[in-house]
Amino acid sequence: MTTPPPPGPESPWAPPPVDANGPYQTPPPPPGVGYPTAPPPGPFMPLMPQTKNGLGTAGLVLGIIGAVLFWTIWVGVILGILALIFGLIGRSRAKRGEATNGGAALAGAILGGLAIVASVVWLIVAVVIVSDAVDDINDELDKAKDGTSSSAPKDPTEDATDSGSDAGSDAADSDTAAFGDSWEYDDGVSVTVSEPAAYKPDEFAAGHEKGNTAIQFTITIENGGKEKLDITTALPSLRDGKGADAEMIFDGSYATKPFEGTVLPGKKATAKFAFSIPAGAEKDLQMELSPEVIEYDNAIWTGSAK
Repeated sequence: MTTPPPPGPESPWAPPPVDANGPYQTPPPPPGVGYPTAPPPGPFMPLMPQTKNGLGTAGLVLGIIGAVLFWTIWVGVILGILALIFGLIGRSRAKRGEATNGGAALAGAILGGLAIVASVVWLIVAVVIVSDAVDDINDELDKAKDGTSSSAPKDPTEDATDSGSDAGSDAADSDTAAFGDSWEYDDGVSVTVSEPAAYKPDEFAAGHEKGNTAIQFTITIENGGKEKLDITTALPSLRDGKGADAEMIFDGSYATKPFEGTVLPGKKATAKFAFSIPAGAEKDLQMELSPEVIEYDNAIWTGSAK
C-alpha cells in the first residue's frame, strides 16, 4: 500500500478554502485597515441678499437731466420731483443695507431738488418779463388813444409862435419842418437837420453817379429827456424832387458817418449824411428821420438843394 505524499506548500493562486457553511467568504480586513469614509457635511452657507440699487441710480440720472433742462420749466419740475422721490427711497434702502449706492441716491435727490427750485424761479422770471411787456404795450396803446405818446413830434412852429421868432416859418405845414430847423418831441428829444451843402465825393465814392448833384446834411440829436437814447438806428431817408429815393454816398472822406452809441440826458450827438441827387430833381426834397426806431415817429423836413 502506497503512502500519499505529504502536502506541499500552499499556492498563492489557490482559491480560498471552501467553508462548509457557504461559498467563498472574503476575509475581514486586518485591524486598522478599512475602506475610506465620506467626510462629514460642512456648515450651511446662506445665500447673499440681492442689492436694490435701481431707484438710487434712476434718481441720479433723472436729477442730472432735470437740472440741465430746468429752463423748460415743466420738464425740469417733473423730472426733479421724480429724482427727489427715487433718490430718497434709494437712500433709505442704503441705510437698511438693501442697496450699496447711497451716495448716488443722495446726489440724485439733491439734483432733483435743485431742478425744481431752478424751474420755479425761471417760471417766475418769465411771468414777470411777460407781464412787464404786456403792461408796456397796454401803456403805449393807452397813450396812442389819448394822443399823449412821447414819440409824437411837436409842431416845430409852436416855439417860434410863442417867442415871436420866424423859426420854422419855412415849414410846408404843421406836420413838417424846413431844412435848418429843429423838430422837438414831447419828451424833450430834438432833432436838427441842416440845410443841404454841396459835397464833392472822392475817387472811392460809392452810391454817386457822374452828372448827379452831391449834397451833405449835418444832423444833430439832442437828448432833452430823462432817459438815455439809443441812436444807432437813426438813419435818414431822402426823396428827391421826382419822388425817387436818393442814394446815400459813402467814400473815404466820410461823406456819410452814421450815428453810434447812446446819448445821455442833457447831451447831444452829430452825424453827417451825403446823398446823390439826379440832375433836375434838386427841388422839393423830403427827408424823414426817427431818433430811435420804434420808440419815436418819423419827423419830416422839406426844402431844396442850392
